[in-house]
Amino acid sequence: MGHILAIDQGTTSTRAIIFNADMKIIASAQEEFTQHFPASGWVEHDADDLWQTTLRTCRAALADAKLSASDVAAIGITNQRETTVVWDRKTGLPVHRAIVWQDRRTSDTCESLRAQGAEETVTSITGLLLDPYFSGTKLAWVLNKVEGVRSRAEAGDLLFGTVDSWLVWNLTNGARHVTDATNAARTMLYDIHQGCWSQQMCDLLDIPMNMLPEVHDCAAEFGVSDAQHLGAPIPILGIAGDQQAATVGQACFQAGMLKSTYGTGCFALLNTGDTAVRSTNRLLTTIAYQLDGKTTYALEGSIFIAGAVVQWLRDGLKIITDASETQSLSVNSDPSESVIIVPAFTGLGAPYWKPDCRGAIFGLTRNTGPEEFARAALESVGYQTLDLLDAMRSDWGTQGSAALRVDGGMSASDWTMQFLSNITGAQVDRPIVLETTAMGAAWLAGYKAGIYPSQEDFARTWALESSFTPQMSQNIRTEKYSAWKRAVAATIEV
Repeated sequence: MGHILAIDQGTTSTRAIIFNADMKIIASAQEEFTQHFPASGWVEHDADDLWQTTLRTCRAALADAKLSASDVAAIGITNQRETTVVWDRKTGLPVHRAIVWQDRRTSDTCESLRAQGAEETVTSITGLLLDPYFSGTKLAWVLNKVEGVRSRAEAGDLLFGTVDSWLVWNLTNGARHVTDATNAARTMLYDIHQGCWSQQMCDLLDIPMNMLPEVHDCAAEFGVSDAQHLGAPIPILGIAGDQQAATVGQACFQAGMLKSTYGTGCFALLNTGDTAVRSTNRLLTTIAYQLDGKTTYALEGSIFIAGAVVQWLRDGLKIITDASETQSLSVNSDPSESVIIVPAFTGLGAPYWKPDCRGAIFGLTRNTGPEEFARAALESVGYQTLDLLDAMRSDWGTQGSAALRVDGGMSASDWTMQFLSNITGAQVDRPIVLETTAMGAAWLAGYKAGIYPSQEDFARTWALESSFTPQMSQNIRTEKYSAWKRAVAATIEV
């Protein structure tokens, strides 16, 4: 009974990971699923794919570990945030494909609300900005655009949830319609200060409140998985959105601690303790985690394109065949070349929030080749991170730890992490365990189950693999960052 099953339901794949009583990974399974792009800027998932890949990977991970469900003490769930699912409470059938966090179809809705002066209301209640990124306008779109849905919702026949809610509802065979505070905080419908759904926000977006799930702490009794799914009932005791789960997994429990996850995009969270800091630099004020009834807040910066720029080199330009090649190419690049890539493939995230601008390349010469493209791609991640850190330093000051804890696929690149340290002027710490998102979900469930340690003891288990310290002079740092800022300004103006 000392094992924890962590479900990591992501944007392109679903993973199930088994942790033992010592918080070590003993088995895992992963399965990709189809991405749907029905129109320019639209991104959808088949909600049943999310559920079926979850079920199959959980079964596969248990089989790989040679365990039965009765050997598992609890399930922890972490999920792609903001992705929106609406389903029938009686049949369990979705009324539309899930609308993914990346989807931009509600840009006009956001612009209309902004023109009406609604953004101040949105930010003061939810800590968010008016952007298609969040769930609220996606839900409004389903209600307004899918035939018959609004009347069914107002009659109480339909339920809304982010992916965590959808998975719990299925795991419990419809017995529980729940979410946690971190996922609720990303909907644009939740009052992060009062800790409840906001009637004012629901009225603004014309959302029936009877669709919304119950909100709990991140470590709570969310329900029990029905025995038919995995072979025995398993309590579901932990839930957190993926970036918040990574914050927990990195043991960023003290105000001032900062983590940055480098996957498809990059998401940096700064723990601000019990203070919901209002950003003056267009960062998001959000919930880092909620434990034992106490809310801990964070400032968050979102970069839409991080690892995806390397995928572009591989799949778009075909400069490389594997992401690992970018490191050796960068090492061999010509230092006299000053190529800058602004990877605004889907617009610019924080602190710019320019969804309609597109990418650009500056500084090309006749001698520019694959090496320089690779270096510029990796450097773009460092520059974008500095954008976020400068905004956070301005909002928060210099309190707390100056070190940046990193995780995600790109963090494995020593060259990229050294440049990140160089350009930000900050120490960059990479842990031994890079599966921090799943680790966070597992710890939440194990903590609630009484088999994993307290926050303080868990934080002491965090172990450093490599530390990178700045090796760049302030003059060069200023020169390079100034060139980046000019490139971004020119990109936005186009």
